[in-house]
Amino acid sequence: MHQRKSKKVLIYFFLLILFGSINNLNFSNNDFYKIKKIEIYGIDNKNFGLSKIKNLSLRNIFFINTNELKKKIDSNNLIESYQVYKRYPSTLNIYIKQTEFLGKINYDGKIFIMGSNGKFLDKELSNEKLPFIFGNPSIDEFLMFKKKIDNSKFLYKHIKNLYFFPSKRWDVELYNDILLKLPVSNIDESLDYLFQLLSDDKLNNIKIIDARINNQIIFND
Repeated sequence: MHQRKSKKVLIYFFLLILFGSINNLNFSNNDFYKIKKIEIYGIDNKNFGLSKIKNLSLRNIFFINTNELKKKIDSNNLIESYQVYKRYPSTLNIYIKQTEFLGKINYDGKIFIMGSNGKFLDKELSNEKLPFIFGNPSIDEFLMFKKKIDNSKFLYKHIKNLYFFPSKRWDVELYNDILLKLPVSNIDESLDYLFQLLSDDKLNNIKIIDARINNQIIFND
């Protein structure tokens, strides 16, 4: 009796694998679940060249070629981050965060926009008033310095130009034409201290504030 039950269990198990495999094969080729539409949100498809993403042939919604999708999205320099959601039975929703335009820089003799995603963008993409970055900082060096500015009391939109030196030091020129010479280290503390100094009405005629030497501030008119 026990042997008969064991044989039945084996037979049922075999049939389950057999029909399960057949059903899965048909399921993957089912036209009902074929991706027929890719909807993109958060960025203008017409202006930012997302047709390559919208025209992807990703086949069945259950068996998406994620590598192909990721490759196409990552190839667009305007994209900071994205999330993909499946809307059954046949639609993909892609929510995109556009990169922030941070500044203009001369790279290999051409002017580019530096994006917050660490990529160089065509300068024609934006007419925003952006600070020009002089020198040759790496992308990581610039983004790290930009973060320090954001964490300070200074507003990035008040910065006219940024100057990077081989010593890894930065100068900041504001739109009121005041030039701030920063030290190599302790940048955070220096920025906050310089912000306090600029609030002093007695410094109205000062055009250069030199904070390169530790515990010493030099003013030049």
